[in-house]
Amino acid sequence: MVRKALEEAVQAQMPAKRWAHTQGVMQTAVELAERYGGDPDRAELAALVHDVAKYWPVDKMAEAIREEGIYAEVLDHDKELWHAYAGAYAARRDYGISDPEVLEAIRYHTSGRPAMSQLEKIVWLADLIEPGRSFPLVGQIRELAEQSLERAILAGLDMTILFLIEKGKRIYPLTLLARNDLIIKEAEA
Repeated sequence: MVRKALEEAVQAQMPAKRWAHTQGVMQTAVELAERYGGDPDRAELAALVHDVAKYWPVDKMAEAIREEGIYAEVLDHDKELWHAYAGAYAARRDYGISDPEVLEAIRYHTSGRPAMSQLEKIVWLADLIEPGRSFPLVGQIRELAEQSLERAILAGLDMTILFLIEKGKRIYPLTLLARNDLIIKEAEA
C-alpha cells in the first residue's frame, strides 16, 4: 500500500485525538531509532499502524484475534491489550505489511514481552513517551530515554505495573516477564 493511502486508511480508523497521538508516536519512534541504531523507516511504519484497531468494537477485535489463531490466550486477559493483537493482524491482512518485526512491534506495543527486539523496544517506548503524553513520571522516563532505551522501558514497565496494582487490575504475564528480562540483562551488563 502506498504510504499516503496507508496514512489515510489508518487515520480513518480513529478519532482526531488518537491520530495526533499516532503522529507523536511516529515522530518519537524515528528519533529513538536514530538514537539507538534502529531502522527509522520500520519504526515509523510500526508506529503508524500500532493503534489501528484501538477503536474497533470489542467483538471485532476478538474475531480478528481468533481468526489469526496463534495468540488467542490474550482473550483471557484485559481487553485493553486486544487492540495490539488485532492491530498486528489488521496490519498484515488489510494493509499488506509482511515484515515480521514490524508486526511484532505492533503486537507487543502495549504489553512488552521478554527478549523484545530493538524495534519492539523503540515502538513500546515511543508509545509511552510521545510528546502528547502527560502523566506524573513521563518527564523522568523521557530523560532516561536520552541515556538508555532499556532503563527507560524498565521505568515505564515499573510505572505501568504499579498503576495496575493500585487500580486492582490484573497484570498481563508478558509484562512481568518483560520487566524481569530487562532486569536480568541489566545485571549481566
